[in-house]
Amino acid sequence: MHIFLRNIRSANTLLAVCALLAVLTTPLSARADDYADVSKLASAGQFSEALAKADQYLTSKARDPHMRFIKGVVLAAMGRSADAMTIFQQLIEDYPELPEPYNNLAVLYAAQKQFDKARASLEMAIRNNPAYATAHENLGDVYMQLANQSYNKALQLDASKTGIAPKLAMIRSLLEAAPKASPAAANPKPATPRP
Repeated sequence: MHIFLRNIRSANTLLAVCALLAVLTTPLSARADDYADVSKLASAGQFSEALAKADQYLTSKARDPHMRFIKGVVLAAMGRSADAMTIFQQLIEDYPELPEPYNNLAVLYAAQKQFDKARASLEMAIRNNPAYATAHENLGDVYMQLANQSYNKALQLDASKTGIAPKLAMIRSLLEAAPKASPAAANPKPATPRP
């Protein structure tokens, strides 16, 4: 699926950014070391070890939004979308003001072709941070998918509608022109949430 692929970075890049932001915003070096350790393991493709270290950290600091967010990203990189979605939904419940979990959740919804849910989640991300460019771009991609579905449905209902075919062709060409990524590249791009 091409949706959001312009906004997806490798697990290495995202987790490195998460680690850097954690170091810059965390006064305790032990916390920064934990973020960096989990990020380093994930960057090396050692997702199981990264997940174990994140879980170990979260046993004593269960509400930490940074580590929970990183854990969600790691789970998504492992292909454990349902678990990642649970993490992002819990972050939204605990920190509804953060836009990044909404964006990540939207990416996972879109991968499941649940475009209405993706749209709603992205609208919340934008409501929380109107300057969140990634969420705006992702929302545009979701709107293209929704338009594709609507035009297809309109043609099914009434094939004599001659104005629909050119619109559908244009949407399809845009969708086909979007960069493709491998299924392994399923990690959303948002920044690490701030406490």
